[in-house]
Amino acid sequence: MGSRSAYGRLAGIAGGVAVGVCLLLLLWGGANGLQGRDDRGAWLRESGVPAFADSPDGSGLAKPIPLTPETALMKTRGTEIFRDQLIERRDFAALPSATVRIPGIGAPPKPGTYYASPELQRLIDSTPGDQLGDRFGEFAGTIDDSALPGPDSLVVITGAGEAELRRGGNASLVSDFTSNPYGGSAASYTTVLIIGAIAVFFPVLLLISIVTGLGAAQRRERFATLRLIGASPRTVSHIAAVETAIPSLIGAVAGVLAAAVLSPATAQIPVNGTRMFAADLQPGWLAAAMVVAVVVAASALVAAIRTARADVGPLGVNRAVHEKRPTAWRTVPLALGLAFMALAVVLIRVLEFRLPWLESPLLMAGFLMVLAGIVVIGPWLTWAVSRVGARHASSAATVIAASRIQRTPVATFRSVSGLVIAVFVVSVFAGASSVIQSADEPVARPGLLQPTSLHATIGQGQNPADVLETAASAKNLVGIRSAVVGYGPAVLSERGAGSELFFSAEDARALGFLDIPASETVAVNSGLLYFWTVQPQELTPVPTGSMEALVPVVLVLGTDGTPEAVDRARTALDSSGVTATPAASTWDFQLQSSRRLIHGLAVLAYLGMFVAVAIAGLSLAAGTASAILDRRRVLGLMRLMGMPPFVLRRIITREAAVPLLSVLALSIGLGFLTAWLLVTAINDSYDVTWPDPGYFAALGLSLVLACSAVVATFGLLRGSTALTATRFE
Repeated sequence: MGSRSAYGRLAGIAGGVAVGVCLLLLLWGGANGLQGRDDRGAWLRESGVPAFADSPDGSGLAKPIPLTPETALMKTRGTEIFRDQLIERRDFAALPSATVRIPGIGAPPKPGTYYASPELQRLIDSTPGDQLGDRFGEFAGTIDDSALPGPDSLVVITGAGEAELRRGGNASLVSDFTSNPYGGSAASYTTVLIIGAIAVFFPVLLLISIVTGLGAAQRRERFATLRLIGASPRTVSHIAAVETAIPSLIGAVAGVLAAAVLSPATAQIPVNGTRMFAADLQPGWLAAAMVVAVVVAASALVAAIRTARADVGPLGVNRAVHEKRPTAWRTVPLALGLAFMALAVVLIRVLEFRLPWLESPLLMAGFLMVLAGIVVIGPWLTWAVSRVGARHASSAATVIAASRIQRTPVATFRSVSGLVIAVFVVSVFAGASSVIQSADEPVARPGLLQPTSLHATIGQGQNPADVLETAASAKNLVGIRSAVVGYGPAVLSERGAGSELFFSAEDARALGFLDIPASETVAVNSGLLYFWTVQPQELTPVPTGSMEALVPVVLVLGTDGTPEAVDRARTALDSSGVTATPAASTWDFQLQSSRRLIHGLAVLAYLGMFVAVAIAGLSLAAGTASAILDRRRVLGLMRLMGMPPFVLRRIITREAAVPLLSVLALSIGLGFLTAWLLVTAINDSYDVTWPDPGYFAALGLSLVLACSAVVATFGLLRGSTALTATRFE
């Protein structure tokens, strides 16, 4: 019992369980961290109630609802941008006696002051004021971490006068803040995260299952000896359970310690634009104790059941263990899983029959059944391929490997199941994250607003002289090449896409137009300003005097394209006091669209790829080592009869390659099919496209790990096939 091989087997079990428990706790902490982060940022989704009411006299004019001590006026100006980073900005106005409390700061800020998150204030302090800080006013303090999604969050809360916020008509009244972090997309968001957790959690369970079976045949020899001296089958099962539970307990405790050490480093990984606080990744000692208890109990139970099923007798070491031949019924779980997911897609997209209580369970249950189905169908495919291989075998190594696979397809496939699942998970993640590539890139050509230009709409009631003065001042800034004022109707309802903007012919040239009519004034569709404009707009001549009844409605600044100039233009527009919306460019849609969430989840996807592939390499190494230990006497007899070591290595390699290649193509195809079903069910406006190079790098890494895992066991093969391995006692 105290041999070197026995200690190595116990160390392998402890090490594998330690890795599995560490990953389980990090996953648990990550799930809690994402939930906590979203809960802290939920208040930023508050939209309030309208600050204007219809006039009771039926005149159609909106009547402002007055402020009270229990309410504050809030204006969500859209998202401020600095370089390629998003800044969440909220402007507030309140009475001096206001009792409203804003998350992270308490009382609303005074007009002309602002509170910023620590990371945003660091940016403000390290950046020239004309590029960032001048947008907000005088610094009043930092926002508490309890109101920030993460340490990298860029959030600013500014104070303003009531009249300033009411100008433009898009302010709202708030008395409290929402605690729902997802809005109407809660079900979809939660479904995506749960499916991602299942995808990474499943390989961890496979790893723990594989390592607890190390040296099963070696243990059967000892258990047969115990049976020979009178031990009952139940006693032997209890011994097997205790023998596995002890190293599992040691490994589980080591995994808890490893997770505690690694959680601060894991918190540094940015997800959806921000890292998590280190405390977010701490699942707590109660959760750690639960994971340890469950893993140890499950390992002991599996060991006891396997020993009982092996039916070890006094002469058990001399009897080969044969498995039942797998049948085509093993395809049923996989087919059911795909059917569940397809049913969810049909209900949501084809029949447009929304049942939120049914859609998410169908997707999650279907995904879980597909994962399990790949593991269930694997032995059947492995058996079928090995049968064909045996008929066309041309070498001794192929014959021996094929024969062994046909006798034990389940045990053979178990060693590569982790890698097969990893390939499936990587394909799902790659397919789901590929939707971020389907966004249209802004183009720079005549007739479209240039990507290096920024524009902001003018607030209603602004003095035209102030607008012209702002344009003249901005034109003198470094990096600003043009400042163009666009005119339109004064009535708000006549503005928007579909209406016309009016410019002087000279200003139209500054906007990048080439074909300019022979007229002092020209008009263009206001869709020019919006991201959905993909076709160049045409100018039309306007009769002289047509602009007399118009007012400034938009201010466009052209820049030289440098980040400093772009941010200088943003600050000039946003701090001018004449604009009603933050400065925007056609590039900004890439940052503000819903695809940003997909991009953030793509980071999780690539982390999932890394975890799945790493686990797969460990699982394959453990499974191959277990196969060698289980057959060391048979392999030793082959060596004793004169078989060269390189032939034994070929046998081991083929036994790993056949089940892997049998299911590899199926895993890749199922991965992309599953990704398409998930993406279509969540949002049918997304398209699963060709994966980026990272996917092929992950596949290549998987194959490299597979080869490395098999090669790493060759040393064990030499030691396990020595002459001493053929002794019969």
